[in-house]
Amino acid sequence: MSFKNFSAAAEKKVNMTKNLSDESDVRAATAPFQAEFPYERDEEAQVTRREFCNFLGLTSAALFVGAAGFATKAALDARESISLPTARIDGAETLAPNNSLNFSYPTERDSAILVRTADGAYHAYGQKCTHLSCPVYYSRDHQRLECPCHEGAFDAASGAVLYGPPPRALDVIEVETRDGQVWATGRNSSGANNGG
Repeated sequence: MSFKNFSAAAEKKVNMTKNLSDESDVRAATAPFQAEFPYERDEEAQVTRREFCNFLGLTSAALFVGAAGFATKAALDARESISLPTARIDGAETLAPNNSLNFSYPTERDSAILVRTADGAYHAYGQKCTHLSCPVYYSRDHQRLECPCHEGAFDAASGAVLYGPPPRALDVIEVETRDGQVWATGRNSSGANNGG
């Protein structure tokens, strides 16, 4: 192959490479949108890799410290025992077996339910379902507490989850009988116990 033929072949390859490059086509196609989205290729290198990694590391550390702070506060708050007032449950003494009564405890905003089981024992619970806080009700036919929102059920004697989506048992309200009257004396959160 002579030098003349070689240079003609090289020139042909260069021309083919120019034709294969679509850089000018892309720029021409995106030109109308550049006015609406003014992003220059030179601005792409404004944030260096080191700056980005520093930002990512600092942001992650800040989120971790914040989450650790909230977890610490929750753990400290869980240790505190709050003494609740003793309150008489009006109408409980006339409640027939296998029936329930709604009341408020420890404040007027906290709904609760008192259940008198078929054996005559009194059991009280916070009325909010532990799944999504729908109010539970006592089903006399099934002798259990039921949540109408997502079909969860709780044992009437213990508050434990029988089935459904609730992640833990109902909050138990301690009750005692004094001189024929029923009193609420405290409230215990069931924590993460499933019980069922």
